Amino acid sequence: MKSYLECWSAVAATLFSQALVGEPELIESMPKPLGPGAVGFTATIAGDVEGRFSVVLDGAILEATLVGEGQDQKAGWAEILQEAANAAAGDFLAKTGKKCSVQKFEPAPVESKVSCAFQLKAGDRSWMILVRDDVRAPKPATQPAAQAAPPQAAAASAPSAPSPSLSAGIELLLDVELEAALRFGCKELPLAEILDLGPGDVVPLDRNVSDPVDLIVGDKIVARGEVVLVNGNFGLRVTEVASPRKRLESIRCLF
Repeated sequence: MKSYLECWSAVAATLFSQALVGEPELIESMPKPLGPGAVGFTATIAGDVEGRFSVVLDGAILEATLVGEGQDQKAGWAEILQEAANAAAGDFLAKTGKKCSVQKFEPAPVESKVSCAFQLKAGDRSWMILVRDDVRAPKPATQPAAQAAPPQAAAASAPSAPSPSLSAGIELLLDVELEAALRFGCKELPLAEILDLGPGDVVPLDRNVSDPVDLIVGDKIVARGEVVLVNGNFGLRVTEVASPRKRLESIRCLF
């Protein structure tokens, strides 16, 4: 089964190449000592898996203008890393069916232990990024040992085993009804053109007829697919479940 770390590394590699100046490449490598000024950030994860996920940046990475000229590099990196942590939670759900979310994201002391190391390479320059992954499935609660009883008495008094059920928190959400809509495309129009619209006018959209359509819940894209007819009504055959791609702003999971 995919781990949260595997999902994070895949999402971060795509996000860094899209969001940072120079389209740097994230490559797994052997850990190396960090230079002065290293900074750390920690995401607290909760859900079907839980724990802390920490990222440490080499101090030299803050001297580069990877988040843009004139920007606060530390603040920019904090935003990008928090985005990657949230995106990894969505990717983890898509790949494993297990839900988790970032409960808190904050600066943290530089970790001395690491789970994985990466190099962020842009041209002939590179920087070290260290990761510590303590995100795991919760341990089952231990039950106190029962006192031995005569077989007949145990059989008579033993209650029937409870049927498995979802936790109360999740169960409360299962009956919540959400409105879903299909979006075939969109188009920005000046107000004057909108006011001039009349019967017979054609508004071209930004999507080809062969492109998949979006399934929208709230303002989030949760799936994509192709339009089909079901008993004379339009329907959607899902071909892609929402998962972070390129930039988290373009596709965000509902969870």
